[in-house]
Amino acid sequence: MVSSDQRRRQLAREKFERQQQRRAEARRKARRRNTVIASTLAVVLAAGATAYATGALSGGDDKKDSKAATDPCAKPAAGSVKKLSYKKEPALSIDKSASYTMKLQTTCGDITLGLDAAKAPRTVNSFNFLASKGYFDHTKCHRLTTSGIYVLQCGDPTAQGSGTPGYKLPDENLKDPKLKGGVYPAGTVAMANAGPGTGGSQFFLVYQDSKLPPNYTPFGTIKGGQDVLKKIADAGEATGRGDGAPNATVVIDKATVTK
Repeated sequence: MVSSDQRRRQLAREKFERQQQRRAEARRKARRRNTVIASTLAVVLAAGATAYATGALSGGDDKKDSKAATDPCAKPAAGSVKKLSYKKEPALSIDKSASYTMKLQTTCGDITLGLDAAKAPRTVNSFNFLASKGYFDHTKCHRLTTSGIYVLQCGDPTAQGSGTPGYKLPDENLKDPKLKGGVYPAGTVAMANAGPGTGGSQFFLVYQDSKLPPNYTPFGTIKGGQDVLKKIADAGEATGRGDGAPNATVVIDKATVTK
């Protein structure tokens, strides 16, 4: 005769054995599932490796397709950058009391700048001279910032940030009342430089209020083409860090200055 204690122990043992069987079955199912996942992953990785070997390493169409998908601008006009350099700043020939307009016909649309000859005469005079020589034609706007400061930088024939016309311009108009609280307001056109008195041909267009020290000659305002700048900014820049070449292909097909 089985005692009640023995019966309880037997039931407990049977329950334990059933639990162990269920756990063992669960482990077998998990192993089968992991085997299927591993096999699928191996196929995916192999396909990815093939794509990498045949596409990315060859610098093939994938990169071009990605660029095309993010580039909102047209192809540049036929022509090439002129290799121009001058030993000294051009003689002052503009009328400081007149209004000057610079029109940038770019691959992304036209941008119109009003130049302030009264407050920055030597800078405006230089731009008038360089534009008349075709210096800016076919040049790329090589830098876009989208974090902290918000500018599109242009005017470098090398498109590397190192181009100059061969001479340096003094700083002008650094106490412009528009530069309040260390901010260059949206719509400002200002000179890039490498320090005091090193202005050349590179300039930047402020498309959103930007916190900057008053070290960059403000010499004009954006009169038209804010929608063009927004389109360029919305396309982003290449590094993903907020400062790099624009994803949009921004080329100045033609630059003219008129009185």
